[in-house]
Amino acid sequence: MTTRELSRRSAVDVLGGAPDNGTLRRFLHGLPGVDAVGLEQRAASLGTRSIKTTSKAWALDRIISLIDLTTLEGADTPGKVRSLVAKAQHPDAGDPTCPPVAAVCVYGDMVPYAIDALGARHGDPDDGLVSVAAVATAFPSGRASLAVKLADTRDAVEAGADEIDMVIDRGAFLAGSYSKVFDQIVQVKEACRRDDGTSAALKVILETGELNTYDNVKRASWLGILAGGDFIKTSTGKVQPAATLPVTLLMLEVVRDWHRLTGERIGVKPAGGIRTSKDAVKYLVTVAETAGEEWLAPHLFRFGASSLLGDVLLQRQKMATGRYSGPDYVTVD
Repeated sequence: MTTRELSRRSAVDVLGGAPDNGTLRRFLHGLPGVDAVGLEQRAASLGTRSIKTTSKAWALDRIISLIDLTTLEGADTPGKVRSLVAKAQHPDAGDPTCPPVAAVCVYGDMVPYAIDALGARHGDPDDGLVSVAAVATAFPSGRASLAVKLADTRDAVEAGADEIDMVIDRGAFLAGSYSKVFDQIVQVKEACRRDDGTSAALKVILETGELNTYDNVKRASWLGILAGGDFIKTSTGKVQPAATLPVTLLMLEVVRDWHRLTGERIGVKPAGGIRTSKDAVKYLVTVAETAGEEWLAPHLFRFGASSLLGDVLLQRQKMATGRYSGPDYVTVD
């Protein structure tokens, strides 16, 4: 059975009918509305929780192990990607106890350079390896034909990408064309399949900053999961606002509810704007209190970040020595 057939079967079971536009609309618009005030108050409350000093070292290392170290610029070069890979594998070159990050995230044409730099040391981050994630489907706008999006995905998978970060068609979603968005995610999921029958993990980027309302974020989260996404991801990092704690909390509530309904665990990836250890700890607390501590693993939670790692390393060094290092202690990408 193909990935597309499995996704449709799972959706039919939950929806109670074929995932056509009418059925999807009835389901998505039948979801309970989001209490915006309550959501924001709970996020604010979770953001005030403190972590004991004895747990801080664990939290800093866990944050590092959950980072997708990212470079997504038009000026990216093979050399920059190789440098990023070296930093991903050994974030603190002076401390061999520092864990590697979960993944490096690059454009599809940069995947071969990341794979070459990692050699055989890429794969499942839960095994201590570094994954190679590639953005695809005409990232960040998603404004391309389906044929181009699928070719973009296949090229990255054939180049060796372990994970694909796709963007949904926000225009279609906001226009109410839910079946179009669903079918595109399903087909991209199918394009993630390799010749050996394995599949690259699929992260579905909602671009929540363009969805306008919490209700839309909730509906898009359910839609991404129903269509077979392995992760739901907040943002491309190219649109503001990017990741926020209330939006991430809402998405975590959706994956929690999905797990209660089906027994399946789906990942969440907030991306963009998370720059400090203090902010990242708020997300760890929110994950643990909402979905559960089992979600604090690379296959179920990631930070999409380019600058967060530097601050975490500085905080980690402060705990070891009792003082902050100078500004040249960590590299700035």
